[in-house]
Amino acid sequence: MRITYPSIDKLLSRVDSRYSLSVLAAKRAHELEAGDPPTLKSFKCDKAVGKALEEIVAGKVTVDPAHAEVNLED
Repeated sequence: MRITYPSIDKLLSRVDSRYSLSVLAAKRAHELEAGDPPTLKSFKCDKAVGKALEEIVAGKVTVDPAHAEVNLED
């Protein structure tokens, strides 16, 4: 399976490495599956990982390097 949206180039402009991107997307996807509210009003993707990637590319979810946690931006 290939990621076509959002593009990997746009995602990597928001996150410093592929590793950080995969960890951030996985953590956020787990949060969404657990019932945390989404940061976007609508999504193109139906699955939690796709939604997490859309939030990342929109700049709504970032990495907090000091705490290795997911930060939600207002």
